[in-house]
Amino acid sequence: MKPRRFLGRLPAMANPVLLLHGFTGSVASTWQPTGILDLLADGGREVIAWDLPGHGSAPKSHDPADYAEMEAKLVERLAEEAGDQTVDGVGFSMGSRTLLVMASMAPERFGRLVVSGVGRNLFERDDEQAERIARGVSGDAPADDVHAQTFARYAAEPDQDGLALAAFMRRRHAPLGDDEFARITHPVRVVLGTEDFAGPADPLLDALADASFTELRGCDHFATPKNFGFIDAVMEHLEVF
Repeated sequence: MKPRRFLGRLPAMANPVLLLHGFTGSVASTWQPTGILDLLADGGREVIAWDLPGHGSAPKSHDPADYAEMEAKLVERLAEEAGDQTVDGVGFSMGSRTLLVMASMAPERFGRLVVSGVGRNLFERDDEQAERIARGVSGDAPADDVHAQTFARYAAEPDQDGLALAAFMRRRHAPLGDDEFARITHPVRVVLGTEDFAGPADPLLDALADASFTELRGCDHFATPKNFGFIDAVMEHLEVF
């Protein structure tokens, strides 16, 4: 399935909304089933939803070097699609990290942000775990590695390529530290489930200049995009009425 760009009527001063899915996700698997695309469009927002490199219908290279500087390239793509408009953003998991990096690179391009499925994990890069996940999506993880096997199941979806996802995981990651967070002064809503392995949210809330928090009781990581509390938080924070 090709990435879709959903257009709704834009009232004056309404920002387009950029949606970024997580690792092993896609527009079709993350955003379409929840109805959030239609809710945003019905609220008068233009929605820009991409399959990220290596995912869904996007180009799928098996070389990690081809995913270098992904965030900078996405900023350029956003400028091409949105022009001079300020854009609000919504991310899930890896898409949240990508959104925060983009906002730090081009803060003038963004308005309000919602990041979900992230917290403590943004500050604790675990290269060993990342490699286990890469092996999982490429079909080379031990059967008893539950975390890797969970990602492997999502990588087995018809529109995914496990070797491309492994290369994506092994790419050189853009930095997201003190300098980057200092440039993120946008209003940010952090949404995190109480059962999410990415938590707690406190380190992220402390790092952001203007943060609010929505807790999803009983919600795990992968259930977040479909949780009504997440959708409500997006609509509230982006002021979609």
